[in-house]
Amino acid sequence: MAKSKTPSHRIRTKLATLGRDTEGQHGFVNPAVYHGATVLYPTIEKLLERKSYGGFRDKGKGYSYGLRGTPTMDALEEVLTELDGGEGTVLLPSGLAAVTLSLLTVAGAGDHILVTDSVYQPTRIFCQGTLARLGVETTYYDPHIGGGIADLFRDNTKAVFTESPGSQTFEVQDIAAIATAAKSIGAAVVNDNTWATPLNFRPLEHGVDLALYAGTKYFTGHADVLMGSITANEAWWKRLRRTHDEIGMGLAPNDVFLALRGLRTMAQRLAQHESSALDIAAWLESRPEVSRVLHPGLASHPDHALFKRQFDGSTGLFSLILNPAPKDAFHAFMNALTLFGMGYSWGGYESLAIPFNPAPYRTVTTFEAEGPCVRLHIGLEDPEDLKEDLDRAFAVMAQASK
Repeated sequence: MAKSKTPSHRIRTKLATLGRDTEGQHGFVNPAVYHGATVLYPTIEKLLERKSYGGFRDKGKGYSYGLRGTPTMDALEEVLTELDGGEGTVLLPSGLAAVTLSLLTVAGAGDHILVTDSVYQPTRIFCQGTLARLGVETTYYDPHIGGGIADLFRDNTKAVFTESPGSQTFEVQDIAAIATAAKSIGAAVVNDNTWATPLNFRPLEHGVDLALYAGTKYFTGHADVLMGSITANEAWWKRLRRTHDEIGMGLAPNDVFLALRGLRTMAQRLAQHESSALDIAAWLESRPEVSRVLHPGLASHPDHALFKRQFDGSTGLFSLILNPAPKDAFHAFMNALTLFGMGYSWGGYESLAIPFNPAPYRTVTTFEAEGPCVRLHIGLEDPEDLKEDLDRAFAVMAQASK
């Protein structure tokens, strides 16, 4: 849908008020959940008018088919578009779908794209698999390259994919410098902004063309919905909309509603995630079992100055590198955690911990870890309880190391 014309409210007010039309909703606060595929037309003239348009989504022309949009989808898209200051937003069934649709929008057969070496691994798998099969060549680059990315441009370079901070290893990229360089050759800039959300970083203000999100994480916030979204600027909106419609990706009606409901409390949830994560990250830095904490919000992080310049805050996800420990002792540590679940997601109300090792899939940079690597998501539990849980697990690890 097109960008709505709302007053310039602050972001928390936007989260609470956008995507609502109480008069049109018979006075109810929340919009209805529209279930359905078929849209009926009152006359053959109206039906033929829609058919002549091709059936693609255009709110000004009404609705044509459930996959092409519903009033519930319009409400969620309105909120997300306004949060990033874009021209329009599309909804998808997962964050990975947002990644793949973004890349299919900006690149085609014979094109070359640049992707940060710190990227979310499934993005790399898509580039090396489906995109390569379709004739798109990918070059990976050092996430710290900044404006130097211009040295990697080719005549057929069509897009630069960014993710800041990097997945698992949390390198912060100079998005504005990369975007300035990309604009000089007309290349699109795509940014996976899932970690920060629009509350802490607004990619389009830094020159990004397509900002994508795994709404599975903080948008929904309750670990019960899979969704993705892409918000585009004016230059790329029509192409993104058409690519989305041609591929036929959609989001289930109940998931749209749950995501919209989750957004209403995202600012409050993120404030708690940020506060607790910074508290625990600082505490972990003091632990003898920990070699390094990878959290860009800490002054010890090598990219902290760049982070402070670009971001308005942090969230609940960060990593730590433990000092060398036997495999059995590390496993004992992980198994001793009771408040941290082990699962491949984050952004919900619960705390999570997973081991990781990015070394095997890095191609142009190296990541050398002194010991086992753990990514933590700090949920909404009391941080003192989480510290006690970690403290107990460290004690078990120490005992297992003897």
